[in-house]
Order: sequence, then C-alpha cells, then structure tokens
Amino acid sequence: MQKLAKPGIQASPARLHQLCLKLMRRLILFVYCLLLSSWVLAAPAEDEAVKPFLEKGLISQLSEQLGSAKDKASGQATGLITQAMDLLGVPYRRGGSTEASGFDCSGFVRYLYENSVGQLLPRRAEEQARSTEVIDRNELKPGDLVFFNTMKRAFSHVGIYVGDGKFIHAPRTGKAVKVDDMRSAYWQKRFNGARRVPLENETNSP
Repeated sequence: MQKLAKPGIQASPARLHQLCLKLMRRLILFVYCLLLSSWVLAAPAEDEAVKPFLEKGLISQLSEQLGSAKDKASGQATGLITQAMDLLGVPYRRGGSTEASGFDCSGFVRYLYENSVGQLLPRRAEEQARSTEVIDRNELKPGDLVFFNTMKRAFSHVGIYVGDGKFIHAPRTGKAVKVDDMRSAYWQKRFNGARRVPLENETNSP
C-alpha cells in the first residue's frame, strides 16, 4: 500500500538552506575540536599538519576563543559559549531573535541565555544592561555581557564575552554573527561597560 505524505512535512528551500548552514557550522566546530585536541597532544613535528587548517577562515577565528572559554568558564557559561559558536554565520536581522529568522544584537543575547541556561533577559540592549550586575572590564569572564555605543547612545549594542579580549555578537545589517576583538580601535573607543548575568543554579550551589 502506498503511504501518503503527511501535510507540512516537506521543507521549503529556505528551510533546507538554514538546515544546511547549521550542519556546516556544526561540522566546522566538530572538526575544530578534533584539530585542537590533536594539536595539544601531538608532538611538535605534527604542528605543520595542523597549521593549514588553523589558517582557514572560520577555524582560525575559533582557535583561541573556545580554548579560553573552556579553561575559564563555569559549566553553564561553557555551554552558552559553545552554543553561541554554533550560531556563527547566522545573518543579522533587525528585530530578529531566532536562528531561522536571523538575529539582532540583543535578540542574539536573549536567545542564547534563554536556550542554554534558561535565563530570560529583557529584549532591548539597554534593558539588558539595567537588569544585570555591573562589573569592571578586568573582571570579565566568558559568558558576561559587553556593551558598546554604536548609535550615539549608551548601551546601543551588546555581545557576549568569550575570553582573551574577544566577544561574539550579531553586528549589523549585511553582516552575520561573528567574533570580534574588543581591543581593536573601533570597539575600544565605543566600549560602554560590562555586565554579569546572575545564574540561579550556580548562585544557589554550595
């Protein structure tokens, strides 16, 4: 007997494209983790075999961020950073707050905290700044929030610190989720402050 296709199961071309991008990002992240493990454990003579991979686009971008986050972050923050890296390349979209639709800066932060640690943050960047704990720049740890003045007003842009002076964010129209260096002249000039999101599970732990 011929089986009837269930309505709504077939994916649209746009949905298939999103799935392909997601699979590619996860494959890149997986390959990077394997390479990093090999690099750390390998003899010096084997470094040349790994080097070409580390010099390629996205792999190069991830090289220090994930290692730093893994070493310094708490358990929940490490999961958050890993999930954030999985979203590299998702297009910017003003008002966007899902992987399928794309993200703006605050939508990206809100999505990650809600889906990785179950913490619901306000929607707008300035509201996120007001509702979280103020910390000094030298206190930053992976998973903390970093704010910038990119629209001639305070706290108009937000990203997530990943370690080693880097942060991940959804930059602007025409760009995609990426990692940038806070120490570059552009971001250094516009830095507004740092915040920490109190994580209930870790706050209540002995």
